[in-house]
Formats: sequence, structure tokens, C-alpha cells
Amino acid sequence: MKELLAPLEPELVALRRDLHRHPETARNERRSTTVVAERLFAAGLAPRLLPAGVGLICDIGTGPATVGLRADLDALPLPDTKDVPYRSMHDGVCHACGHDVHTAAVLGAGLVLAEQAARGELLGRVRLVFQPAEEVLPGGALDVIAAGGLDGVQRMFALHCDPRTTVGRIALRPGAITAASDRVLVRLSGPGGHTARPHLTADLVHALGVVLSSTPAALSRRVDPRAALSLVFGRVLAGGAANAIPHGGEAEGTLRCLDPAVWQAAPGLVEEIVTGLVAPYRVTASVEVTRGVPPCVNDADSVALLADAAAEVLGADAVTDTEQSLGGEDFAWYLQQVPGALARLGVARPGTEGTFDLHRSDFDVDERAIGVGAAVLVAAAHRALAAHA
Repeated sequence: MKELLAPLEPELVALRRDLHRHPETARNERRSTTVVAERLFAAGLAPRLLPAGVGLICDIGTGPATVGLRADLDALPLPDTKDVPYRSMHDGVCHACGHDVHTAAVLGAGLVLAEQAARGELLGRVRLVFQPAEEVLPGGALDVIAAGGLDGVQRMFALHCDPRTTVGRIALRPGAITAASDRVLVRLSGPGGHTARPHLTADLVHALGVVLSSTPAALSRRVDPRAALSLVFGRVLAGGAANAIPHGGEAEGTLRCLDPAVWQAAPGLVEEIVTGLVAPYRVTASVEVTRGVPPCVNDADSVALLADAAAEVLGADAVTDTEQSLGGEDFAWYLQQVPGALARLGVARPGTEGTFDLHRSDFDVDERAIGVGAAVLVAAAHRALAAHA
């Protein structure tokens, strides 16, 4: 495998830089899709575009067992502030989350696996999934699933760049590795009135303040703390004059959770708490929860397979544990249907761990991580197919 991968690494770095120069936001990834598809066609494979024309699926090999490898294609609406030759050419858009690295690593794994399949060295089928729109709600994983991208898949793997982990290392965790992430919109309405006479109307702004301060506190007393249910408001809107109580106001935030059962029950609980909090103030509340992604729950057996694969190609010392994150990841939708695992791919240059955080305009990686990721995915695919043989 290493002999097949080594000649590809310069090409994969060049492809990552090309994608980095030409980032595309969610559901606009047409050029990125074309670049990947053309390379797969050149390797003698038959990629299939998703119905919307962005994102693709490509099967390698044959057999009753199928293992999926996922990459995401989209960039973020952020400026690229790096002074590098591969800096984004599109104002206000850049790969600040490493999806260009994910794409290059999965493509590299696919090219190696295709050569191994041609030699008769692949025990089953590997499905490459290059999905659009990981960064938005609803995410592109749902597009893949709706298009039959999981049909026949027994196990699924993905990598995500981790700037806190040194290049050449893989970080893993069984169970929830990332959180559910939903949007919560609370709207309050009342008759409005003069601030001189709040007792004759409904003091909507005060009621909104109670919602902002007391809803997160109430949630913490209604749910097991181990579920890590967290509601944080990021936008508040009410009123237009200092001496007028408005007739409407709203607050919007994110609801995050590590426990799948608590995630299912959370919308009803938030509505119950908000309704109870505003009742004394004679205002009416409506609560709208928009589902984003569920918790990303790694299957323990899949984590073990991925850890063994990483140890095989990198050495046992290169495999480490990782913390849970309350960030959302739409790979979770795949893991709702098939067992699998998301691993954190070390991308930090030695001595810079944590310097270039995700979703920052100066985010960059040690590009040796591309070959590392490809090698680990190839080894993981072989181990998973052997387990299902």
C-alpha cells in the first residue's frame, strides 16, 4: 500500500492546493466535484454525480460487503488571510475547516484501493462518498442518503482535520465524539405599550431577558449533566425606541447535546420551559427548533478497527484518545444508519498544536497529513472488509 501511495502524494498535495485556491460554499461545489470526478474517471472508475449535480459517489471493487469512506467538499464564507501561494482566489470564501484535505485523502485512498482491486487484492467493495454541504443545515449527508449512498454499506469511516494534534497522529474516541447541533428560535408577542406603565401592558423585553438567562439554567436542572445539553443564545432582537415596550421580540441560539435520547426529547423540553417562564408576564411564546445534526456516536468496534489500521501504518504510539466536542458534524447522519467512526486527523506542524484553529481565516495544515489520512483509510477499509468477509 505504501509503495502505491508514495508516488501519488505530490499529486494529492497539488490537488489539495488547487481546491484551496478555488473554494466553493455549500451546494455550489461544482468545480470541486468535477475535479474529483475527472481524476476518478482517469483511474478507470465510474463516479456517479448526486442528483443536484454537486457531490459524487464512486464504488471500487465488487463483493457482498461494502465499506464507505466519506469526504466533504464545501468551504466556508470566510476570507483567507494566509500569505501562501495557494491562498483562496475567491474573496470571502476559504477552506477554513480542512475539507480540501479530507477530499485529497479520500481520493488518494480511492486511487490506491482501485489499483489493489485491479490486482485482486480487495476483499469487497469500497464506496467513496464526496458529499456537498457539510457546513450548513440541513447538511449534505442527507442528500447522499436520499440518493441511496448508504445502500448496501456495512460500515463507514471519515477523518476530520484536528489542529490540536500533531501530523502523523490519529485521535479516536468510542461513543459520542461530537454533539447534536440544532437551531432554537424563541418568539415572544404582546400588546406593547409605554415604558411608564408596564403594569398596564406586558413587559416583553423583561420577559425576553428572563428567557435568555433562565432557560439554559432550567435545562441544566431537568437533564442529566452527562448529556451535556447546552443552549446558548447568539442573537436577540426587540424594540426600536427607549420609551416603548415592543409588541414582539425574538432570540435565536444553538442547542447542543451529546446524548441521542436527550436530543430527541430536547425540543419539547425547551418549549415547556420557555412557556412556563413567560407565563407570569402575560406574553405569548412560540418555540421553533430546527434540527441540524444528531450526536456523532462512534461505534466501538469501528473505532477498534480504525485504531488497529492507524497503528499498522503509523505505529501504535501514533494512536491517541481525543476529547468530546460540542461542535456538530453531519457524518452523524450516516452513523444513525450504519456503524462507523469519525477520527481526528493530526494536521499541526510540530510545535504549532492549537495555533491555527478550525473556522479561522488563517487555518492551514501540514500537508503530510494527506498521505497519512489516505494510508489510514486504505488500511481501515481492508480491515473492515475482512471483518465482514
